[in-house]
Amino acid sequence: MENFVGIGIAATALGVSADTLRRWERAGRVEFRREGGRRVIAAEELARLLRERRAAGAASTSARNRLTGVVLDVKRDGVMAQVEMACGEHRIVSLMSREAADELDLRPGVRATAVIKSTTVIVER
Repeated sequence: MENFVGIGIAATALGVSADTLRRWERAGRVEFRREGGRRVIAAEELARLLRERRAAGAASTSARNRLTGVVLDVKRDGVMAQVEMACGEHRIVSLMSREAADELDLRPGVRATAVIKSTTVIVER
């Protein structure tokens, strides 16, 4: 029995909008099925799209978790900077060198992407 995922969850996983997925469907790039008036995609098809995007260069490092958002605050001292970001429903805080924060010109309101790499991932529901 196949597992299916709703279009909103698929869009989040792929880092695109649901509208983009609808356009891809019209173009024949992806196939959805309708369940109770909702578009759903087979988990296997979603995995194919994720592999396709990775092969196309969507992820050029070993880190797979990328959250795009907006910088809320940057606290700098002599050596370090603490950067707070809002990425959708997630709040991300990163510590980096002050030099790196200055080179990236990080300041409130700037769009940025948090790239998260971890050896341990805990999933809760």
